[in-house]
Amino acid sequence: MLEGLEISEIRYSEVLKHTLSSRFDSEFFKKIYLKDDKAIAKNGFNKLVKVTNKINVGFVGAMVKHYRDEGITILQTKNIDAFFITDSDTIKITPHFHNELKKSKIHKKDILIARSGSFGKASIYLDDEVINSSDIIIVEANELLINPYFLVSFLNSKFGINQMIRFASGGLQGHVNLTILEELEVPKINNVFQLEIERLLELAYSQKQQSKEAYKQAENILLKDIGLQCFTPNTEPINIKNLKDSFAISGRLDAEYYQLKYEDIENKILNNTNGFTIIANEFEHIYLKSKKEKIGFNYIEIGDVNVSDGSCNSNYVLTKELPANAKTLVKKGDILISKVRPYRGAVTLINFEKEDLIVSGAFTVLREKETSIFSNEVLKVLLRTKEYKELLLKFNVGTSYPVIKDIDVLKLPIPKISKKVQEDVTLKIQLSSKLKQQSKHLLEVAKIAVEIAIEENEDVAIEYIKNQSIKNG
Repeated sequence: MLEGLEISEIRYSEVLKHTLSSRFDSEFFKKIYLKDDKAIAKNGFNKLVKVTNKINVGFVGAMVKHYRDEGITILQTKNIDAFFITDSDTIKITPHFHNELKKSKIHKKDILIARSGSFGKASIYLDDEVINSSDIIIVEANELLINPYFLVSFLNSKFGINQMIRFASGGLQGHVNLTILEELEVPKINNVFQLEIERLLELAYSQKQQSKEAYKQAENILLKDIGLQCFTPNTEPINIKNLKDSFAISGRLDAEYYQLKYEDIENKILNNTNGFTIIANEFEHIYLKSKKEKIGFNYIEIGDVNVSDGSCNSNYVLTKELPANAKTLVKKGDILISKVRPYRGAVTLINFEKEDLIVSGAFTVLREKETSIFSNEVLKVLLRTKEYKELLLKFNVGTSYPVIKDIDVLKLPIPKISKKVQEDVTLKIQLSSKLKQQSKHLLEVAKIAVEIAIEENEDVAIEYIKNQSIKNG
């Protein structure tokens, strides 16, 4: 009678298993959660608190006064991603403050869970340097009882994510309660399989680091060629201008626009040995608006751009659910430049084929012209350098929500670069992209293997891993 409906019948004794949650609502006992309970319980499980040495939260409170340009890295919820942290947009604090925050220190192989924001993701920290955390749950696995690589893979699997969503206050956008987190059920899995997961994650991490290094090499090749590798712009806060050399040309009266550091960067580009051009000469501005006649579109918004590596992804969204700002039709090879908070470096190159791709109007969209002397891969690298992110600040309008205009992007000067250098940069970027994809694939294999081990058994899961290895050489 009840088959096919979202209705669950359970005994009161089953409800009492989750006494800490104090939940009796139907949402808590959805069929998918009850199915997960049964799969996890099949071979026995431990509560998370029983297989860990520590479950604690990092520093919670104001710390702006302790921020510095140099110092000890502190991770925030925005830095938590599936499996590994995102470390390109981190904050530094003073060593003295770092030493004061004893319980929020992060050590190698600690597992980090965002209390909110990046909710549903868990990262394992694999660097040797001890850093710090803010508003992040730190889980230290007891390695005599559980392999931390397996634990982070479990937390990123559907079984881990569903439990965190189920127990969170406020659902997917809610907060993780530490007391409830301790009650998460972790299945008992044999050590042989756990070591196989460790091998996958170690290899994935190595490829991720190699990908970052290849990208850094590409950036260094580019900056060295255009004379910006060891360049330090003037930081003097005062720049005296007369009216004819300022407002009469730019229409701007704000002091920010005329900072000497922007002039220094621009002069370096304009005086480049090989000359310079502007973006509008080499790239077409794409602003074709969609009539939205399809049932749905593959949508890219600013949040879909990974500022740490310049990659992006799309999500299929029904047309009726698309935000009003979903406007511009794009395709593989197009460059997207965020006009909102451009200093974050949300610049990406679409390197995948998908039909009906549409992006937010908050992007400037560029497409390489047939006559261009500048490749789109090189432009992406150039615009993501700290020098160009700095330069884009010059064109900000607004204070609390700074944005730049399409015209300012199109008029941006870019140095002419030899074909040989562009080829070298492109090869490094392609290598970086390949390594990153291989790393992502290994993480996906690890996640699926954990799910297979829980639903079926470890032998079937290991066979799956072997088959994936054969497919990918």
